[in-house]
Amino acid sequence: MFKALLLDNTNGFSAALQQVEESRLPAGDVTVSVQYSTLNFKDGLAICNKGPVVRSWPMVAGIDGAGTVLESSHPAWQAGDAFVHNGWGVGETHWGCLAEKARLKGDWLVKLPQAFTPRQAMAIGTAGYTAMLCVLALEDHGIQPGSGEVLVTGATGGVGSVAIALLGKLGYQVVAATGKATEADYLKALGASAIIDRAELASAGKPLQKERWAAVVDAVGSHTLVNALAQTRYGGVVAACGLAQGMDLPGSVAPFILRGVTLAGIDSVIAPLAKRQRAWDRLARDLDPALLERMIEEVPLEGAITKAQDLMAGKVRGRVVVRIAA
Repeated sequence: MFKALLLDNTNGFSAALQQVEESRLPAGDVTVSVQYSTLNFKDGLAICNKGPVVRSWPMVAGIDGAGTVLESSHPAWQAGDAFVHNGWGVGETHWGCLAEKARLKGDWLVKLPQAFTPRQAMAIGTAGYTAMLCVLALEDHGIQPGSGEVLVTGATGGVGSVAIALLGKLGYQVVAATGKATEADYLKALGASAIIDRAELASAGKPLQKERWAAVVDAVGSHTLVNALAQTRYGGVVAACGLAQGMDLPGSVAPFILRGVTLAGIDSVIAPLAKRQRAWDRLARDLDPALLERMIEEVPLEGAITKAQDLMAGKVRGRVVVRIAA
């Protein structure tokens, strides 16, 4: 038996901690002991039944996990290896990591970088790994620290917090967009040089606006993303990775065809291993552990449901680490 946060909809939706028989674990070639997990926006949606995240029932929640391999028939993994897991439909179509044990596919796992403990890896989680993918996209499109201001939307969230910490350490001039004016000191401590009110970007605007941003990391979508595009300078790049405001893109092709702006879509769920490894290697090099610690709120597995509700209510900043073991 092992403890797990189980989601079910047999007689209406429910989310509860339960003791689960190990025989119920799904197919996979690596069985792991999960030491830490985390709460990403997608986890919040699933646990609070706020969106169609879960596509197979019942489901153990948790798209991220870090811990130790217990058993493996995969050639790359053996008992005792430390792992990190992000994405691959876990917590959606395959039982997840908000549990003491999980059975996963070895092809989904990344070796835990020596620079990080399992707790730190989950403080990063999918949100932080996605932020690194965004920064890599900016670099791959030629953006450098001297290129100009870089806008980060959803700044107090997981993606935003890690993106600011990464960009700030790398020497970029970061502008954070947030609706939480009281968090200005937190954002500046992470590396933001200036703060703007997210309301400036949240409503419909002109197809082309005054050029300001050399690049953008956007976790919000909808009007915010459209306005960010309209304000991006000639030849700039916008890395889009989220939909906190909405999935719609109510904009114009004008920034693309008149200013040569690039919209780079960032996927973290099924990104190939080489891209994942590149991101984790760079996180190990470029993310300041002291700044990471500023973002962390740790809760036990027993507190995950309540904290997921807080996340959906906009009451969480930074990263939530879920401690699985007592």
